[in-house]
Amino acid sequence: MAAPSDEEGAVGPRCPHRSTAMLDVPFLPFCAFLGTLGLLCVAMVGTWCQHWRGGFSLDGSSRTFNWHPVLMVTGLVVLYGAAALVYRIPNTWSGPKLPWKVLHGSLALGAFILTVLGLAAVFRFHNSQGTPNMYSLHSWMGLATVLLFSCQWVAGFGAFLLPWAPTWLQALYKPIHVFFGSTILLLSVASCASGINEKLFFSLKNGTMQYKLLPAEAVFANTLGLLILIFGVLVVAALARPSWKRPDSDSPDSHQ
Repeated sequence: MAAPSDEEGAVGPRCPHRSTAMLDVPFLPFCAFLGTLGLLCVAMVGTWCQHWRGGFSLDGSSRTFNWHPVLMVTGLVVLYGAAALVYRIPNTWSGPKLPWKVLHGSLALGAFILTVLGLAAVFRFHNSQGTPNMYSLHSWMGLATVLLFSCQWVAGFGAFLLPWAPTWLQALYKPIHVFFGSTILLLSVASCASGINEKLFFSLKNGTMQYKLLPAEAVFANTLGLLILIFGVLVVAALARPSWKRPDSDSPDSHQ
């Protein structure tokens, strides 16, 4: 049997690579789409609270509560997701890592501050209305997520930003940090989705606006919950994609 020509041999093995390349999504357009989706989630939760829930205030009324979903979605989902994706930016694969560490830590700290303010809003509302705190699954899951987030930030600051942290400790803690980063994001998404559903059950009660009748507010808020879920899944998918991971400094493929 005659051996395949160079041209035939070139076509055969390259076809799978070409099809893979056609299906490949560049990181930066994907990141732009994800950023747009995150901004849309923030805009929708703000619109929901402004248009259907009466707006915002600091007087302890239900308008004080409205800060809670806005700050939680903005901080615990969107800003936290942005912090998680910092090291997937190709520009972080070469040069000094310290500026990117500071950016990653700063975004996470900003997300944590917004989250704490969101918790303060809901606790103030409950206390002013005489409503018990921490009685629902949503509240348990949300508080557990925030506590885990705080531990994650403190441990990450100590292991990766303090100059005296030993290299062996960083190598030991890095996979744990990455695992809990994705876990916290998924818990944040679950907490926000359950919170949206809980708020709709409490708010839509009268005969013409019952939740089961699917009024306009329910459609809008349910759509918001789905978009938050899609955002979280896409961020985790980006974190898990091997070709978007920053090469290890000791690997032959490292650009550092």
